[in-house]
Amino acid sequence: MTLTPRPDVLRAPLIVEFPFTRSLGPVQSAFLTGLRHRTLLGVRTTRGTVLVPPVEYDPVTADELRDLVEVSATGTVTTWAWNPRPRRGQPLDTPFAWVLVELDGADTALLHALDAPGPEAVRTGQRVRVRWAAERVGAITDIACFEPDDSTPDPGPEPVAQVAAHTGAFDNPVTGIVAPARLDYTYSPGAAQSRYIAALADHRTVGERCPSCRKVYVPPRGACPTCGVATGEQVEVGPAGTVTTYCIVNVKAKNLDIELPYVYAHIALDGADLALHGRIAGIPYDQVRMGLRVEPVWSAGGRYPDHYRPTGEPDADYDTYKELI
Repeated sequence: MTLTPRPDVLRAPLIVEFPFTRSLGPVQSAFLTGLRHRTLLGVRTTRGTVLVPPVEYDPVTADELRDLVEVSATGTVTTWAWNPRPRRGQPLDTPFAWVLVELDGADTALLHALDAPGPEAVRTGQRVRVRWAAERVGAITDIACFEPDDSTPDPGPEPVAQVAAHTGAFDNPVTGIVAPARLDYTYSPGAAQSRYIAALADHRTVGERCPSCRKVYVPPRGACPTCGVATGEQVEVGPAGTVTTYCIVNVKAKNLDIELPYVYAHIALDGADLALHGRIAGIPYDQVRMGLRVEPVWSAGGRYPDHYRPTGEPDADYDTYKELI
């Protein structure tokens, strides 16, 4: 059965994207630095097993792990799934198989891509080898993919020096990574929030009232989360409101051209029983306070308020907004 979307309900592509930055401990630093030098490292546990990718603590015993071993660039497929339509940012831009590969000398499997002409060319137990990227930077993408291999398994790993000594053998060890995270999907806000968004285009903020408890929700949710009944009565709120709580932002966000520091706040619009969030401007960041009265500032052609600024009114009494913090 094919469902036809209601014409009054909005749908739009949405992208959530941010860079994930993290530092590396000595074990994972050695692993990524090794990839840059076409060297695959695992870590040996006190139980004698070899984990690839290496971790700093044994997942079974919680023992600290530092005994690095070098494993082979060949291995065996333990399980797989065919990917007929690669997405943006995946290892290959042609159909490929996701595979778990137990490298020779390892006791755990590494997830990566296998370059194969079709699903009929992939099987559990298949022998594969690493195809190295032409340019390596110290990231998991230094393994471009795996490819079929006819070799027999290697006998086992050779021990290498402890972490500190081994990482010192490589120039410029990798100490941190920036991994971009991105999610592409089509979002439908539903009937209630579609009405809310449509009103914003006219510089109006519209919530919906619960027929039972009479609370006005902004943005509306289509149902009262307290009473569990549908909301339908539309109520225009604001435009002014009260800062109920806030935070000072000191971390620069990618692609966001706002001078640091700035303030993000929860704002209870007049007539609403739920605070929404927005940026506060037009006042020094260290003068923003709970109870501050603010109003929206709309950018030219903007659907949403660009920020909120002080109205010049006296601060709201705490008792008028304490239930909305």
